[in-house]
Amino acid sequence: MKKFFSRFSRRTWIILGVIAAAAVVFILVNSGGEDVVVFQTAAAERGNLVATVGATGSVRARQTATLIWQTSGIVESVNAAIGDRVSQDFELARLDKSSLNQSIILAEADLISAQKTLEDLLSSDTALLEAQKAVDKAEEAYEKAYNWRMELNGKIDITETWWEFGVLKSKQYKGYASEETIEQADKDLALAESRLNDARREYERLLQGEESADVVAAKARVEAAQAALNLARLTAPFAGTITQAYPAPGDQVNSGTLGFRIDDLTSLLVDVQVSEVDINSVFVGQDATLSFDAILNREYHGRVVEVGQAGETVQGVVSFTVTVELTDADELVKPGMTAAVNIVVEEVKDVVLIPNRAVRIVDGNRVVYVLKENQPVPVEITLGASSDTMSVLADGDIREGDLIILNPPTFGGGPFGG
Repeated sequence: MKKFFSRFSRRTWIILGVIAAAAVVFILVNSGGEDVVVFQTAAAERGNLVATVGATGSVRARQTATLIWQTSGIVESVNAAIGDRVSQDFELARLDKSSLNQSIILAEADLISAQKTLEDLLSSDTALLEAQKAVDKAEEAYEKAYNWRMELNGKIDITETWWEFGVLKSKQYKGYASEETIEQADKDLALAESRLNDARREYERLLQGEESADVVAAKARVEAAQAALNLARLTAPFAGTITQAYPAPGDQVNSGTLGFRIDDLTSLLVDVQVSEVDINSVFVGQDATLSFDAILNREYHGRVVEVGQAGETVQGVVSFTVTVELTDADELVKPGMTAAVNIVVEEVKDVVLIPNRAVRIVDGNRVVYVLKENQPVPVEITLGASSDTMSVLADGDIREGDLIILNPPTFGGGPFGG
């Protein structure tokens, strides 16, 4: 340390002392012995204000599906790769038939048989014509049995026969039928009526066409066989873009093995959580701006398409899910990206704006300090809509051009919102 001070001559030390003393005198003279306060100010001016509610969320497609294999086998063919756009029902991959479970192989034969049965039911009129003929025949039999039963209610022709000396003799006369004859006629009539009803029901069933029980059953057999065959392939459930693809020809897969992920990238959404304090200012149709950490220097736009009506409580905070749809998304925006979303809840024009940093809370009232004759003068104000940085002056003695102090004295008050 002595070596350090010995580097300076006595004359140098005297000069430095004089300069330091002069500086102290200058400060005391100009400050009057009090602390110097330097105010930062901004002139009150008119402008437009956009009030927003901000939140963050992740991008998702309106429709997304993860396709998994429902059976085991060896992949025979793969017809889509990541980035490919495919149409609905497009076959993405198929398993080798020889590697499939026997029940799936036999389903092909079941499908052919069920389709043939269904085709016959829908296209052939033979069964309907035969049923109509059966109805006609049953009606004739019923009418005959009915007429005979009605005759038995009165006198009928009775033929009596006997053998006399080896010769068959007979005679006819009018008389009443026996109880046994009437009982048998009743049974014959009941049977004829039952057969007629059966014939009519069968005819009416065939008249139903595709709504008949046979046709419905045949369709069910076709669908069951087709569902079994579909286990051997993966198809696109809707038109979209392949965003994940796992299989390759020759791969051995099992039930539950991942195959593809498909997303409808024509419509991208962001779900954000809005607090209960702000939710009543958010409505369907409001505009929004979005920015992404992964996409620098680019702002996207969207609109609110859904506002949740039931809140969820997480760690004591109640929030509601709000869905925003991007209206100008491009290939840079991808599902899963984190988005900062600002929903425009109010927009006012040509108003006097107050910087939020200038507002203080004094005795429960909002106050700003205006610089007049180099002195801070408090002015009580009422604020309207607010953004992150500015608020609308709803009431208060502030005029355009007034110098508002941005770093005002607190005098025991706290900052706006504090």
